[in-house]
Amino acid sequence: MVDRLATLLSHFSVSAHTFHTGTLCGSNALGVREPYGQLHLIRGGKVEVRHGSRKAWRITEPSLLLYPRPMAHRFITDKQRGANFLCADVMFEGGPANPIAAALPAVVCMPLAQVPACEAVLQALFDEAGSANCGRQAMLDRLFEVVIIHVLRELMEQQQVRVGMLAGLAHQQLRRAIVAMHQAPEQDWSLELLAEQAGMSRTSFATTFRDTVGQTPGAYLQRWRIGLAQKFLRQGHSLKTIAAQVGYGTEAALSRAFRAQTGSSPREWRKEAQAL
Repeated sequence: MVDRLATLLSHFSVSAHTFHTGTLCGSNALGVREPYGQLHLIRGGKVEVRHGSRKAWRITEPSLLLYPRPMAHRFITDKQRGANFLCADVMFEGGPANPIAAALPAVVCMPLAQVPACEAVLQALFDEAGSANCGRQAMLDRLFEVVIIHVLRELMEQQQVRVGMLAGLAHQQLRRAIVAMHQAPEQDWSLELLAEQAGMSRTSFATTFRDTVGQTPGAYLQRWRIGLAQKFLRQGHSLKTIAAQVGYGTEAALSRAFRAQTGSSPREWRKEAQAL
């Protein structure tokens, strides 16, 4: 079976930092904190979730809320009883441009009962939150990261993301071409080769890919390659090495594609990234 997440997570990791375990009462606002998203586990209690003045959800059962990108939100609970929360900052490597973060909806709201495969992890997380064990913070952070992977699995298995990379990875045939691009960005992928990977005709593949992923196979491949190039630039690789790693062959070809995608040259982008 093709592991649709392995290459993604090996190149673009996700990390979590737990910042709250316990009851929240009344109104609690969480502002934008670049470059962090947030994951909230609501273990019990009734919660009204607001985005600005708009009521987004009324949560009455144990649920999770994932904000993959920075977004202000507010929780309103009973002033006396409150609701039981576990909260973590979430950091997708590369920030909001991370292909996983970019592929997710602005918010994912999911009852915990919808992810039964995560039950043991959630129980371990809740038990650890109530403990005073050595390494508690590190354990909570790692368990939150496992929960995020379970959420990604669930979104793909239930095909809850209609358009984008995760929708493509949920498609029985497209997933094979997408994983092939992820695993071998240096290969000279043509539309014919990708269609062959998917087991589809050239025309059917191109149309289905565009309708499902929201962009052409060529545009997707370029975005994936440039995302990898940005990662390698942060790691200090030379432009010559990066060009070979991501399938552009020469520094000049990489620079042209990089500027077309980001508006900056690789050297300019690296300077800006180092200054942050």
